[in-house]
Amino acid sequence: MYKPLPLESLALNQPVPVNIWDPRGVLLLRKGEPITSEQHRGHLMLHTPMVLAADWQAWGYSYTAALDRMVRGNESLGSIAALDAMVPVQNKPQLRDDLAATEAWPDIHAALTTLLHQGTEAGQFMERLDRLTARSEKLWREQPDDSLLVLVQLLFDARMHYSATHALLTAGLCALVGPSAGMQPTEQLALSRAALTMNIGMTRAHDDMARQAGPLSEPQRKTVREHPQRSVEVLRQLGVADAAWLQLVEDHHERPDGQGYPAGKAVNSTAHHLLQMADVYVASISPRKSRGGLLSQQVARELYLGTDHKPDPLGALFIKNIGFYPPGSYVRLASGEVAVVARRGAKANAPAVLAIVGRQGLPLGEPTLRDTTDPTFEVKASLAPGDVKVVVGVAKLLARL
Repeated sequence: MYKPLPLESLALNQPVPVNIWDPRGVLLLRKGEPITSEQHRGHLMLHTPMVLAADWQAWGYSYTAALDRMVRGNESLGSIAALDAMVPVQNKPQLRDDLAATEAWPDIHAALTTLLHQGTEAGQFMERLDRLTARSEKLWREQPDDSLLVLVQLLFDARMHYSATHALLTAGLCALVGPSAGMQPTEQLALSRAALTMNIGMTRAHDDMARQAGPLSEPQRKTVREHPQRSVEVLRQLGVADAAWLQLVEDHHERPDGQGYPAGKAVNSTAHHLLQMADVYVASISPRKSRGGLLSQQVARELYLGTDHKPDPLGALFIKNIGFYPPGSYVRLASGEVAVVARRGAKANAPAVLAIVGRQGLPLGEPTLRDTTDPTFEVKASLAPGDVKVVVGVAKLLARL
């Protein structure tokens, strides 16, 4: 999330302490660079300068920490009064970007939406994408269940830009499953970047098709068939030269039996297989205007069996890491209650859940934690989001854990 920056408070020819952005996520002035003149300041102000909320928090901390050190050091009142807002942001552990998943993911989603929609017009593409990738990976590493809960709920929200949600959740599933599949850090990075950008060649069309009630037109089908190659073209124009990244994007709809598209070639590397598995999973559980989302339990079982209806080792790893019911999805319990999944469990079929609708069909006053290893509250079935009429804010759900 961004906060407006009072640019008039910054002195000329002094290094700015944080990156300065416009509301669309375009970098206006890099941390450490100066505002060189009043004309330069005026130009920046025309673009509505903003700072990330986490940077604003760190900046404020640096100022108050510096003030505290001066007071405790018995420095003169004149020196203390001379301290201004330009105090550098210190890179201390306590100043890390520790936003909760409920705050961080909407911010990342907005920035990625802007980046993907800008396409070949995106300025400083690699820097912006790397920042998003780093922030995302940190959240998947430190808050995996909260991240799944937030993003699956965003996936169910028709008001959100679908293409960015799809990309973030696909990248997250790859991040959660990849290490157990033996992916090396360099492979994992290429996989994350590919997941975030594989649809950049049709982002606007992707959003439109998700909101479309009727079947795809022939021009739309052509856009879908050609988007892997188009996405590679866009990425190359933006300066991407990583062969592994580009190959994953180009092949993400190809299949081991050569029946995929656009080239119809046989492809089956572990990275490709995982990317395709995550892509299919997210697309399948996503509700559309033309259909409700498929049930997560059904999709997980299909991934486990694979296209040849034989157990797939990577599919088994996928289910082991994600479970049959991912956080954010809905289930019906043996008690007759409706619940939202809040945490993955030790067993794929026994997640931690919060009941939100009682057995009589009435909303509960407060979400209530249920133990699904207890036969009284075991999960009996997945529920499509359209079957659940009670909406509970994610922050309220997390507060009950």
